[in-house]
Amino acid sequence: MNNIRSIFLFVISVFLSCSCSKPSNTPSTPVDTLPQLSILDMSQIRDNKKTTNYRVFINVSTSSTKSITVNYATVDGTASANKDFTPVQGTLTIPANTTVGFIDVSVKGDSLRQADQTFYLQLSAPVNAAILGTGKATITIQNRGTYFPDDGTGYTTPTSYTGYHLAWSDEFNGTTLDNTNWNYETGGGGWGNNELENYTTSSNNSFLSNGNLIIEARKETLGSSSYTSARLTTKKSFTYGRIDIRAKLPYGKGVWPALWMLGANISTVPWPACGEIDVMELLGHEPAKVYGTMHWGTAGDVHIGGNYSLSTGDFSQKFHIFTLIWDADKLSWYIDDVLYFTGLKTSVNGSYPFDKPFFFIFNVAVGGAWPGNPDATTVFPQRMIVDYIRVFQQ
Repeated sequence: MNNIRSIFLFVISVFLSCSCSKPSNTPSTPVDTLPQLSILDMSQIRDNKKTTNYRVFINVSTSSTKSITVNYATVDGTASANKDFTPVQGTLTIPANTTVGFIDVSVKGDSLRQADQTFYLQLSAPVNAAILGTGKATITIQNRGTYFPDDGTGYTTPTSYTGYHLAWSDEFNGTTLDNTNWNYETGGGGWGNNELENYTTSSNNSFLSNGNLIIEARKETLGSSSYTSARLTTKKSFTYGRIDIRAKLPYGKGVWPALWMLGANISTVPWPACGEIDVMELLGHEPAKVYGTMHWGTAGDVHIGGNYSLSTGDFSQKFHIFTLIWDADKLSWYIDDVLYFTGLKTSVNGSYPFDKPFFFIFNVAVGGAWPGNPDATTVFPQRMIVDYIRVFQQ
């Protein structure tokens, strides 16, 4: 009896082991042998006016005999759906024997100069493929528009003075820089001060907006430089007068804006013998303090100068007037009509260069022997905004 029972149980167990799993006509492919989908980050300059497509590519690691499908959807970042881009979601089909697909996202035109923005495109639920990594692409909108609003608050000065006439001015009211007045100086190489920027003619680095000249220093690679900026010089030169420059200044470690002058004979009389007049210099780690300096010397740099510190706030928060009153016997520096330094002719030993024509230079340097280099606290881009320059003479 026990033998019969044992035989019966053995037969039942064999039957169950054979019938519990039914053979499949389409064996599944192990996940680790499926083609891998990788979605690529992309970056593109935003159009000032019209909507443009930003194309995001999806690569397939190996060609497949089956078509592949994958769901996708946009995800907000610092760029927002319907405001900056048109949201999309759907299913992408990549045909058999194809190793690339793409998805287009429409980005709306905007001329506002602002920080670059990002949003994302997320993949999910692939069929006949697997997603490599997170399946999320970062889409960067590069905002290079030339509309930069500013409230214009701050100190201002009149358009005329008793005993003076307006010899020259630029109010920056056009849409492009007046090339009858200004030159661009370009390139890197340190500019004799171990500076880090590469100066360009690009509207990324200088442009006009709402009656202002904006010089913008950016953290971006150009040539061997890790930063770009602009350096503008005037085609006109002047000797003596009252100079008013209304400007708002950048800030941050390693940022070095300057409104200054060089002797127009610099091509034949090298610096410092040609003379240098720094109407304004600021070291970005001291944003409430500016310097005014005069340089000369035939056997090396000799200079004298002064500085001025605001009692509240800093020079990035509103416009201030940087004034130089220059005559045959002295040069005097003012902030918002407050005198803070005078350099006398009698203080200059040797050849006196400050009785000859000088031209203007406006620039924002990055790094250098005096300000030091940017660090992790420095925010880019940084902008110097100039409302006007006016030269009055007697």
